[in-house]
Amino acid sequence: MDRQQVYQEIEQVFGLVPSMFKSIPDSTLELEWGLFKRTQVDESAVPNKYRELIGIAIAGVTKCRYCAYYHTEVAKLFGATDAEIEDALHFAKQSAGWSAYINGLQLDYDEFTREIDQACEHVRQSMGAAPVGGRP
Repeated sequence: MDRQQVYQEIEQVFGLVPSMFKSIPDSTLELEWGLFKRTQVDESAVPNKYRELIGIAIAGVTKCRYCAYYHTEVAKLFGATDAEIEDALHFAKQSAGWSAYINGLQLDYDEFTREIDQACEHVRQSMGAAPVGGRP
């Protein structure tokens, strides 16, 4: 597709061609739009609302105000509540904090994975689920 054809497709989705797409060179516009559409617009195994909540969480961790605005507004379009948005951000904050902490301590990775496998097995049994093979 040439630039005008890609723009027509973008306009069908958004009602306009956002400037972020106008800044992409001709040589990669079709590729970038196709990837954006596939990951950000099209239906997938993860429902759109939840994908957007993931996007909000990532935007919070990366501190991208553009992404935070985009994903928040689109999440709301797909029915996300303020409580769900806050929960996604709180989860991201906790995950990023624990990641910094345990990576900084350089905890033994093999021990960590064994402990997580053991904890998951305990929860499975508590829930009455059948055991699932983990790492030895």
